[in-house]
Amino acid sequence: MVGSQAIISATFSIISQCRALKCFPRVKVVHTSNHIHGQIYIPEVNWILMVLCLAVVVGYRDTDMIGNAYGLAVITVMLVTTCLMFLVIVMVWKRNIFRALAFVIVFGSVELLYFSACLGKVHKGGWLPLIFSLILLSTMCIWHYGTMKKQAYESNNKVSLDMLLSMGPNLGINRVPGLGLIYSNVTTGAPPMFSHFVTNFPAFHRILIFVTVQSLTVPKVPANQRFVISRIGPPEYRLFQCVVRYGYKDQRKDSHDFEDLLIETISEFLQRGNNDSEAWWEPVNQQESIPHEGVTASTLESGVNTGSSKKMVRFRGVGCNKELEDLKEARESGLAYMMGSTCVLACDTSSYLKKFAINFVYRFLRQNSRHPATALGIPHTSLIEVGMVYRV
Repeated sequence: MVGSQAIISATFSIISQCRALKCFPRVKVVHTSNHIHGQIYIPEVNWILMVLCLAVVVGYRDTDMIGNAYGLAVITVMLVTTCLMFLVIVMVWKRNIFRALAFVIVFGSVELLYFSACLGKVHKGGWLPLIFSLILLSTMCIWHYGTMKKQAYESNNKVSLDMLLSMGPNLGINRVPGLGLIYSNVTTGAPPMFSHFVTNFPAFHRILIFVTVQSLTVPKVPANQRFVISRIGPPEYRLFQCVVRYGYKDQRKDSHDFEDLLIETISEFLQRGNNDSEAWWEPVNQQESIPHEGVTASTLESGVNTGSSKKMVRFRGVGCNKELEDLKEARESGLAYMMGSTCVLACDTSSYLKKFAINFVYRFLRQNSRHPATALGIPHTSLIEVGMVYRV
């Protein structure tokens, strides 16, 4: 009862930060404040905490054992915080290293006395926070390791769109009526799943838009700054790159509204390019982006920078009227979403430890985490999932 509110608030905050650092599986995060970024609620974690609290009470049935477990957890947090303060004093505050050592010695020596006393109660209930911490640490490390391996595979195996289109006559690629949205973390070139799809099914929509989603640390992104559009290749290819930027309090629109707004933005992009003019866009003022649902938030490789200064983008306007007509016809013909449904597996030559971590633990976590299509509000009836195996 005493520590419940602190435990709940701290758990939500820590899991949100771990998720931003790609150290925790995708979960639903609800922001409950328009002004405070850290005021959040995670439904899945709230239910898990309830189950764990009941399990601890039913399993221990002794307030002394619960107190031993709680005491060891608290003193361990204090000791770890003191050690991390050493890094803050030296690396963030840029103070003398001897001052940092003095701080650690003064406070750390007292905490070590309490910690040594609590170690004698590990077998009397103190083992629970140690085991639980080990499980969480292993989960976070495996998820981060698997995610980095997956992104490295996508970056190393992406295909240049110019190369792919130059191979079109040899592959017999056809352009079918309609508009296709390709969701990917890759900001330049074609993601592996798209080249895999075209190789096995050599056809894609007449107008193709590669969509990358960014989540920013600002509450709301103005509507006129939501989309950043750029052209890929010559105008006759009808290929576009779109970066969609959301603030943490922005409400995701349903698929129909999102489609209308995206097409309207592309139409404005083409109309501005009619006179081959130079247009300015004002980027969102933020210090650093937070990745959302497995999407990287680094500076875009396509030349769009999320800094604080204005950037100039030249819109090429060749056959604008024809492009607008094609865009309208493609929208009337229908719209489809494409995402990768990847299975990440360790190579056959990998160690048994890596195979266990990737093939079992990481795969289990991905299958039971929130699906990216659900987080992005993509309708199931219009979704094309491309299955592919990543050997990392």
